[in-house]
Amino acid sequence: MDRAALRNVQEPLKDRYREEPKAALVTLRATGTLGEGITCSVTTGHAIAAAGLHPASGGDGSTLCSGDMLLEALAACAGVTLSAVATSMEIVIEKGSVHVEGDLDFRGTLAVDRGVPVGFRSIRVRFDLETDAEDDKLDTLLRLTERYCVVYQTLASSPRLSVSFDRTGSR
Repeated sequence: MDRAALRNVQEPLKDRYREEPKAALVTLRATGTLGEGITCSVTTGHAIAAAGLHPASGGDGSTLCSGDMLLEALAACAGVTLSAVATSMEIVIEKGSVHVEGDLDFRGTLAVDRGVPVGFRSIRVRFDLETDAEDDKLDTLLRLTERYCVVYQTLASSPRLSVSFDRTGSR
């Protein structure tokens, strides 16, 4: 795709988002299933995770959106962490799943409205668990899962980030 093709795809979206700001609001979802031992399976839809533009920013839907991948990483990490903590607490979980949703406003991503932030506005994690554990134990399980989930804590603490590049090839 070249610059003109990208503009041809994105301009109608930008126009629509200017006229209908609510049309730019998209909720992405990821789901994981707790597995044997301390595992969590997340369906990505692709054997090789080829990332591309989300349809709300001009993609054709044939590739994964990096936002989807972020939510999938959170679902996987939260599922594994919950399984590990449950094992440590001797809580038996017969069956379980983790559901992650994140809200984006693509007006920010597409520079339609500079007042709209780029990125997720909110992310929600929900577990569905089949267990006989008491509520107080489940409250502790949830609190410790949140505390020890690496991806969750990374998102919550806003780590220092940097961006750079190395030039390769000929000029």
